[in-house]
Amino acid sequence: MKNIAVLLSGCGVYDGAEIHESVLTLLALSKAGANYQCFAPDVEQMHVVNHLNGEINAAETRNVLQESARICRGEVLNVQSLDITEYDGLIVPGGFGAAKNLCDFAVAGSGSTVEPSVEAFIQEFALVKKPIGFMCIAPVMIPSIFKTNPIGTIGNDSGTAQAFTEMGGEHRDATVEDIIVDTHNNIVSTPAYMLANSIAEANVGIEKLVAKVLEMT
Repeated sequence: MKNIAVLLSGCGVYDGAEIHESVLTLLALSKAGANYQCFAPDVEQMHVVNHLNGEINAAETRNVLQESARICRGEVLNVQSLDITEYDGLIVPGGFGAAKNLCDFAVAGSGSTVEPSVEAFIQEFALVKKPIGFMCIAPVMIPSIFKTNPIGTIGNDSGTAQAFTEMGGEHRDATVEDIIVDTHNNIVSTPAYMLANSIAEANVGIEKLVAKVLEMT
């Protein structure tokens, strides 16, 4: 049975992991007969957003690991506890948390860097060529992790695609139903809610990504 790590970035689209993408990922893995284990960094969120009105609550702070535990019923581990020998692959759902908490792309754009514990976590999979799936905005981390012309997609947003290219990646435009596969680096990416207008639309690409990551293990 395959064991897949899932990297979360909090809980909630505006300041954490996109909940639909995260749950659909876990569901697809379970339906495929794979085991999964959620991980998150033990760091503070960039900020806290009121998801009802979109306003930032400057007086509140939240922890990414603790918030991620909401999605997976408390079953989440610190990224620093990874034993790479126990896992066959990795999937990273999106949400603004991927661009705010896992890296700082939301504020630094093409000059962004990956949070150190997160970078070390993802690189463990990359170094041993285990497949990694990125969805939504999470692929913006790809050029920081992979240095040999990595290929990925965030959909078709020209500004984000340009930043991806400026960081050293090769961007491929894609529709919500597409997956882009980089066979050299063992990367799979899909736009998900960068383009999806419904949970059903998002699910098409997510199911394809999960199936491809499992196939590549």
